Amino acid sequence: MRGIRGAISVENNTQEAIGAATKRLLRAVMDENRLKTEDIISVTFTLTKDLNAAFPAACAREMPGWNYIPMLCAVEVDVPGSLNRVLRVLVLADIKAGQREVKHIYLDKAEKLRPDLKD
Repeated sequence: MRGIRGAISVENNTQEAIGAATKRLLRAVMDENRLKTEDIISVTFTLTKDLNAAFPAACAREMPGWNYIPMLCAVEVDVPGSLNRVLRVLVLADIKAGQREVKHIYLDKAEKLRPDLKD
C-alpha cells in the first residue's frame, strides 16, 4: 500500500470549480500512477477554509467507479500566510510501486507547495 499526495488550486469557491478541480486532480493522480479504481483503498480530501461550496468526495463520486471508494473531507489547517483556495488529496492505494516511484501531483498554483518534486 502506498500514499499518493496531490493538490490543486481552485479559482472560485463554487460547486462547479471545486468539482472540476477535484476531477482533474484525481484523473492526474490515476494517470500518472497507472491506477485503476479497484486499486484505491481510500481517499482523504482537505480544503482551505475559503473553499466550502462543495464536498470534493461528492464530486469524485460522479466519476465512473468512484461511488464505492471510501472518502472523507476535512478543513486544512489555517496557517497564516499559506496559499489560499487549495484542495489537497491523500490517496491510499494497493500498488506495488516503491516509495520513490510514486508520482505525487501538484497542479497550477499548488505546484509551489512541493517545489522539491519538480522534474
